[in-house]
Amino acid sequence: MCLVTGLENHNGLIRFEFVTCGDHLKHTRCQDVCPWRGVVELSAMKNTEIERKFLVDKEKWFAFYKEPGICYLQGYLSIDEEKVVRVRVAGDKGFITIKGKSENFSHPEFEYEIPSDDARELIHHFTKTRVEKVRIRITHENHVWDVDEFLGENEGLLMAEIELEHPEETFVKPGWLGKEVTNDVRYYNAYLSLYPFRTWQEKTPNS
Repeated sequence: MCLVTGLENHNGLIRFEFVTCGDHLKHTRCQDVCPWRGVVELSAMKNTEIERKFLVDKEKWFAFYKEPGICYLQGYLSIDEEKVVRVRVAGDKGFITIKGKSENFSHPEFEYEIPSDDARELIHHFTKTRVEKVRIRITHENHVWDVDEFLGENEGLLMAEIELEHPEETFVKPGWLGKEVTNDVRYYNAYLSLYPFRTWQEKTPNS
C-alpha cells in the first residue's frame, strides 16, 4: 500500500510525495526504511467533475450492445475521506488522477496523462488495491455515457456513468439504465478496490 505524504499546489503546479513498503506502511518510519520513494510534479489545471452513477440491466444492455470496449487497470496510491489518488492504464494510455471529496454530485478533480509504461510501473510497485474493467463509451440523446463491465474480484457488476455540465442538468435515460447509485459509496471505484463486489454479503441486482 502507498501513502501520499505531501500534496501541494503552488502557482499551478501540483506536487505530491509518496512512500511505500514492500509489506506494509510504517508511517513516519517508512521514510527511513522504505525501498520505494517518489516525488511527482505535474502542471495543474483544476477541474470540477459532475457525474451520476447508475446500475445497468445486464440483459437489456447485452442485447443492445455487443462491441468490444477498452480495458482499464487502475490502482490507488492513496484513499482517505478527503481525497483519492489514482493511477490508471486505459488501453495504450496512462493517467494519474487526484479526486477530492464528493458533494452534490460533484468533486474537484485533477487528471494528467502520463506514459503508459510509467503508469504500469506505479500500479505494480506502489499500489495494492486495484480495479479492472472494460469501458464502453456511447452517446445517447446528446449525452455521453461510460458503461463499465467490472472484472476480477468485481466481476458481476455493471455500472454506467454520465458527466454533466451542472448538477441540475436534465438528460434522457437509456432503456438499459437501472437504479441510481450516485450517493452510495459502495459503488465508488476506490471503495470497490478495498471491498470488491464479489465479497459483499448482500449484493444489489443490476436493475
